Amino acid sequence: MTARWHRNGTTETRRTAEPTHASTAHPRTTHSIPAHPGAADRSAAGLGTADSSAADLGAADLGAADTSAADPSPARPSTSTELTVRTATTADHDSIGALTVAVYVGEGYISPESPYADELADTARRAGSATLLVAEHDGEVVGSLTVARPGTPYADIARPGELEFRMLAVSSGARGLGAGTALVRTVIELARIEAFDAVVLTTMPAMADARRLYDRLGFTHAPQRDWVTPSGLRLTVMRLPLDSASG
Repeated sequence: MTARWHRNGTTETRRTAEPTHASTAHPRTTHSIPAHPGAADRSAAGLGTADSSAADLGAADLGAADTSAADPSPARPSTSTELTVRTATTADHDSIGALTVAVYVGEGYISPESPYADELADTARRAGSATLLVAEHDGEVVGSLTVARPGTPYADIARPGELEFRMLAVSSGARGLGAGTALVRTVIELARIEAFDAVVLTTMPAMADARRLYDRLGFTHAPQRDWVTPSGLRLTVMRLPLDSASG
């Protein structure tokens, strides 16, 4: 299933073959919505348990959105042809790990000595129990995030009926293309397809660009669910009820 987001906020969804790159002066965003075999049976899922290394830094997962959040449309002037959001393959694992570490460690969100740096780099382990999405631009992975369903190893905060995403990262050279917006919109669409009630995430106050993106897309602060890492860092939980989401 592929969904294309238009500048007026509408969507066109259809079943199609793998998208190809078209010749145009503006990037077109194509979303390949991943299927999940367990989507129909979520009634027994409980509150996700934070991985021990994730608890060390928690909210750094969601901070590295691109700065195009002020305009939710992914179209930007560019010599590129298309921005594609799709499910990651094993061939993407090294690129995802390098990108995520470059953003979170390289841009100062976490210390290189933190055990969470290893967690961010271990894409293959995440892929074993979560869904990884990538944003691809001109054949290069420029963004990624991890989708966690409630009761699974990478669900830090998801309750039954909630889909969680983590580790959003967009490469510095691709910011302005709308990759962060496109990735989050794809999670929202995936949650609708799988009949979830809401999408949830954790972020930290220092991640202002990401917070603007989430606000723009309709996420609101759930202060009663905020949590604190063992090091004392207070983290912010945000939630998007799907009956109020603009998509």
